[in-house]
Amino acid sequence: MSEVSANVAGKLAQPVVRTIRLKVRPECYSWLGAAAVEVNRVFNFCNETSFLAATRTDKKRKWLAGFDLCNLTAGACAYFQRIGADTIQQVCVGYAERRRAARRYKLRWRVSCGARRSLGWVPFKSASLRRRGRALRFCGKTFRVFEQKRLEHVRWKQGCFAQDSVGDWWLCLTVEIERREHVAPRAAVGIDLGVKNVAVTSDGERLDAIRFYRDAQWRLKALQRRGHRRQAQRLHRKIRRRRLNACHQFTRHIVNTYQDIVVGDVSSTKLVRTHLAKAVLDSGWGMIKRMLQYKGDHAGRSVQIINERNTTRVCSSCGALTGPGGPRHLAVRQWKCADCGESHDRDVNAARNILAVGSRCWASVCGNEPPLRSSPAREPSVPRIETNATAGAVRAPG
Repeated sequence: MSEVSANVAGKLAQPVVRTIRLKVRPECYSWLGAAAVEVNRVFNFCNETSFLAATRTDKKRKWLAGFDLCNLTAGACAYFQRIGADTIQQVCVGYAERRRAARRYKLRWRVSCGARRSLGWVPFKSASLRRRGRALRFCGKTFRVFEQKRLEHVRWKQGCFAQDSVGDWWLCLTVEIERREHVAPRAAVGIDLGVKNVAVTSDGERLDAIRFYRDAQWRLKALQRRGHRRQAQRLHRKIRRRRLNACHQFTRHIVNTYQDIVVGDVSSTKLVRTHLAKAVLDSGWGMIKRMLQYKGDHAGRSVQIINERNTTRVCSSCGALTGPGGPRHLAVRQWKCADCGESHDRDVNAARNILAVGSRCWASVCGNEPPLRSSPAREPSVPRIETNATAGAVRAPG
């Protein structure tokens, strides 16, 4: 077996990390709420200590890592009634990782009471949670969860108890599962993300506009005016679950059908500052990209996110830049190329151009191939479209 084949086989044999989320039964909510208060105290101690150490004016100034915070909190479990040393260490390590990712001297304080209290969070290591018959044992407390059968023959690494906005508690466990790879029936697809249609593929399939929030905003407004806060939170959770369900169904269909998937890099953060903010946030573009990436990794698919500049205006048949452009022409959904006379649907044409650009820079399977270069000038291509793919940056010839 060659070295490349060995590398490919080694990567495909690696397990995939996933998170199992199970709802905890209500009889344990009060204990978990009290444990979350103790976790907040440890988190705030790490926050204050790290800030003081990073803002010193002498030569002893330093950024405290998770190891340093664990040494400073050694023996603190004797002052808490519910959490143990493993949970305290997980809080310290988790705080150090979050602060490093945020690149700030300190993070926001975790509030334990009041209207702006933080949602409960109790992390733990794998050895802290053990099976006890049909229940689970953690820090001397027995827990029961719904869908207990999902934990059969499962070995978890670490996890946490997390609280949602409604007040329910969930058990989140990190597990490793085997890759379920199979050959897709179709080769490749390009996906254009938008507002009128959330996603349109190069084959003409469409995910209609998701209006779950906008359809329920008047009911939300009435509940908030009457002071029914808990009912409003439940309605928010229902909206979020409906959006998740729609995105899950669409991404699962794409991953099961196509081997190579190319998505445009439309930016949600820029468009939320415009009058399209509600439509953009209700569409869930980032959610679709994230689902395609981890589901594609699980199924052995190639998923790319490329620069979609000028993909709407370029004719997918001849490559001429004759399509409508600018905010004033967003209402033009059908147009005809002035050079070749081909009629195009705006979104389908953009999806085909995205696929054409992505086909020149397919992502590497094993990660050892050199980056791809632009194709020769004699080969037909889409003009003036920049690509930033994972396999290498490619600029199409003009």
